[in-house]
Amino acid sequence: MIRLLVIRHGDAGDREEFAFTGRPDSERPLTREGRVKMRRAANGLKGISPDLDLIATSPLVRAVQTAEILADIYGGTQLTTVDQLAPEHAPDDLLPWLRGHEPDATIAVVGHEPHLGFLVGWLLTGRHESFVELKKGGAVLLEFDDPPTAGGATLLWALPPGQLRKLRKAR
Repeated sequence: MIRLLVIRHGDAGDREEFAFTGRPDSERPLTREGRVKMRRAANGLKGISPDLDLIATSPLVRAVQTAEILADIYGGTQLTTVDQLAPEHAPDDLLPWLRGHEPDATIAVVGHEPHLGFLVGWLLTGRHESFVELKKGGAVLLEFDDPPTAGGATLLWALPPGQLRKLRKAR
């Protein structure tokens, strides 16, 4: 069974404020507070999902920075950039990549809303609907029989970032 840990990037501040820098939104970084909170949430994640085989990230800076925090907490787990996690891609685009992994893998993907909400909804129901909203730094764990299919996922849990940070304290 493949397990897919779906994680929204940490807090990257206000999009409109960043626009005044003249740089593209794809370069918007995590805030200092966003990095601190994401590190705490990642520690909580490690407590309930202790092993990751791979961390895949959208190419946008805030997602890459979030994935780097996860890789550090998980002891240097391999990190890869997957273009299909960028917000302009359809949820369906990720499935061929996901199917290329071992059937017993636990893979984390880091991306953006509303893309991740649609991805999770599609993997759970097979319909292109979003009924899951991930807060910044929040996570969802899905499980699939092999091979992963749209509508073939089982939701194991969904946790907002505040709960993940509390789990860190409980460890």
